Amino acid sequence: MYEHLLYTTSDGICRITLNRPQVHNALNPALIRELTQAVKSAGADDFVRVVVLTGTGDKAFCSGADLKEAAEQLQAGSGFSMGDLLRTTYHPMVEAIRNLPKPVICRMNGVAAGAGCSLALACDVVIAADEAYLSLLFVGIGLMPDAGSTFFLPRLVGSQKAFELCSTGRRVYGPEAAQLGLITRSVPATELDTAVAETVRQYAAAPTQAIGLMKLALNQSLYTPLTSQLEQEAQYQNQLGHSHDAIEGITAFLQKRKPVFRGK
Repeated sequence: MYEHLLYTTSDGICRITLNRPQVHNALNPALIRELTQAVKSAGADDFVRVVVLTGTGDKAFCSGADLKEAAEQLQAGSGFSMGDLLRTTYHPMVEAIRNLPKPVICRMNGVAAGAGCSLALACDVVIAADEAYLSLLFVGIGLMPDAGSTFFLPRLVGSQKAFELCSTGRRVYGPEAAQLGLITRSVPATELDTAVAETVRQYAAAPTQAIGLMKLALNQSLYTPLTSQLEQEAQYQNQLGHSHDAIEGITAFLQKRKPVFRGK
């Protein structure tokens, strides 16, 4: 089905792997469109309860935008618009991840640079190898961060630290990234798969509707006044109150047993 990524589902887990190892999993329009479609497919699959996003190999999660095609068009004076490229490819990709009512776990197996950093930050949980690093390299080529970085970054680390990371493009390795709150967790490379598997198992057994709606509510809270947010909580909670998992969870609590969630 896909040319530039690998897509598998098993036991409620969807695994999406960027698969352009020859360019360190760099993003081109074709890969971005496939990734957007893959995320939407995972959302439409009732059996999928958690998504894992990673890259092929052990050197790079995603090295950023594949600039070769853009450079050729810019040099040719073809009227190429970087803004239009963002609007038609990157923006739908980021919005698909953020609007997916299921958790997206980034297995950051290597460098996440430029738009690859933006892609990692768009995920709900980021677990990185200690040796992996994030870098907003845009400044090194005379550009500014895009694909959502200027939205996610200050909300994760504060405005001053966000400005430093954007304006220097310096490398932030796993341990520092975790300390800053830029990512969720950093582990030695040999422990990466174990750490990701533990987190994935947790979400695969969680009440998926509740996780999905809390994700959407948290998205909205970033730019919603308190009164509106309270109403949104009430609406979502009312919806969840009629779900199988909420009834099971409350019943199990009263019966003093562990709930068995079905994601419904």
